[in-house]
Amino acid sequence: MNLVALSAFSDNYIWMIDDGRQALVVDPGDAAPVEAALDARGLELAGILVTHHHADHVGGVNALRPRLPATDPLPLFGPQAERLPEPVTRVAEGQLVTLMGLHFEVIEVPGHTAGHIAYLLRQGVGDAPVLFCGDTLFSGGCGRLFEGTPAQMHQSLAKLAALPGNTRVCCAHEYTLSNLRFAAAVEPGNTAVQDHLHWCEHQRAEGRSTLPSTVSLEREINPFLRSEAPAVVRAARDQGAADASPVAVFATLREWKNRFR
Repeated sequence: MNLVALSAFSDNYIWMIDDGRQALVVDPGDAAPVEAALDARGLELAGILVTHHHADHVGGVNALRPRLPATDPLPLFGPQAERLPEPVTRVAEGQLVTLMGLHFEVIEVPGHTAGHIAYLLRQGVGDAPVLFCGDTLFSGGCGRLFEGTPAQMHQSLAKLAALPGNTRVCCAHEYTLSNLRFAAAVEPGNTAVQDHLHWCEHQRAEGRSTLPSTVSLEREINPFLRSEAPAVVRAARDQGAADASPVAVFATLREWKNRFR
């Protein structure tokens, strides 16, 4: 099995898994990069996974429908409670989605949107699990709270942070450099942040992606997973956090990041 990030728009990634004959894609906001990759590799589209309803994640779904096999259930899966292009097979927390012999666990992670989900593949692609987390967890950051609450997003991120450390984090945007610059402002003494920032700057200068990350790395560098770390708590209190509780710290960090330049 091959894991590939297809670039779309200015900074989106559409993740693709293929076995040399078939492929599945995650969050195809644009059909063109998917069709180009399928045609170039001689692949058939076996399925689509969608994490949430935003247009840059579902905009290419209808154009890709004719390439899907006509099976029941339809091999197009998305969250139970979001507005999605129909027809779609709805899934919720704890369900398994099986495509190409791979078994994806559905994890509900509200916050960015009310019904956002992630897909966890524990085995089948390389020697480590793979997490497709959409716009919930980014490398060094997290998604904006368009529909959910700080408490919801904090709980969602805690779920993902509890996954095995070697889990590969396949998020949907190349936001790593801006996120790490914010992380360095939150924790200027965190050498892991500085080291990874330098590595990511080199990657981007060479035209390469900074992803996938890993859960263990994110625990070290991502301030939104570190809202109980003393340095993060101090920084949040300096920015006006009401108290030192993890949710208050997280909420303050998210508001700070919204205006950070």
